[in-house]
Amino acid sequence: MAAPRIKPVIKSGDSSAIIKPAPKQNTDSPVSKDKGSDNNQRLTSSIPEEAELIEIIEKGFKDKAPASTQTLLKDHKAEEIINNCIVPALDNVGKDFEKGKKFLPQLLLSADTVSSSFAKIKESLEASGQKEQSKGTVVLATVYGDIHDIGKNIVRAMLENYGYTVIDLGKNVPVDTVVKTVIDNNIQLVGLSALMTTTVANMEETIKALRRELGKINRTTKIVVGGAVLTEDYAKKIDADFYSKDAMETVAVAKKVFA
Repeated sequence: MAAPRIKPVIKSGDSSAIIKPAPKQNTDSPVSKDKGSDNNQRLTSSIPEEAELIEIIEKGFKDKAPASTQTLLKDHKAEEIINNCIVPALDNVGKDFEKGKKFLPQLLLSADTVSSSFAKIKESLEASGQKEQSKGTVVLATVYGDIHDIGKNIVRAMLENYGYTVIDLGKNVPVDTVVKTVIDNNIQLVGLSALMTTTVANMEETIKALRRELGKINRTTKIVVGGAVLTEDYAKKIDADFYSKDAMETVAVAKKVFA
C-alpha cells in the first residue's frame, strides 16, 4: 500500500493548505532511523530502555508498558518518553498500517498499549504536581442523525496518544452543539464524521453553520471530515479543509494545523 497521503482541500489561491514535509530529526536525539531489509526507515533509539518501550508499543504488549515506562521515568522526563518512545513507535505502527503490514486490530492494540504507558506518565506527573502539556485541542463529532462512532473513537484514541486534547461530543450531535463548543473553547480544528449516505447533508449543514457563526465574530477553524461514504470530491463540495480516510491521516492533519 502506498505511503500515507494527507488530502487537504486546496482552494484557489490557498497555498497554506499544502502539507509541508516534516522537519528533519534532531541529530542530538537518541532516536534514530533504522533501515530494514525493505529499505524503509524505522524510528528506534540507541538507548536500550527507550528501544524496549518502542518495541513494546509496536507489538501491542499492553501489560508490559507500565513497567517499562516506570523504569524510564527514573531518569527521563515525561516529555522525553513521549518524544523518544511513544511518538516514534506510533509513527512506525502508522506506517505499517498504511502499507498493509499491520491491520486495524494491531493498530488498536498499540493504541491501548500507549494508553497504559500514558497512564503511568500521568500518574508520575500528578505525584510531582506537574501537568501534561497538550499539543492542541480538537473537537470530534459524528453528525446529527448518524449513530455510528467506531471510526471517530479510533481517531480520538490516536489523537490522544499523540498528545492532543480531544473534546468528543459523541454521535448524533446537533449542529448548534458543535458550533457552541467550537466558539466557547476557541477550537482550531474540528473533525466531523458521517457513515450514512442519509446524514452527509447534515455534515454540510454543520460546516455552513460553523463558517457563518465564526465569521460573525471574525474567527475561523479548520475542518477535517471522514467516513465510509465520503470522498475527497465531496469534501471539497461541502467546504471542508481536509479529507481524511483514516485515523493516521487525521493525526497528520492535526500536526499540520498545530505546527
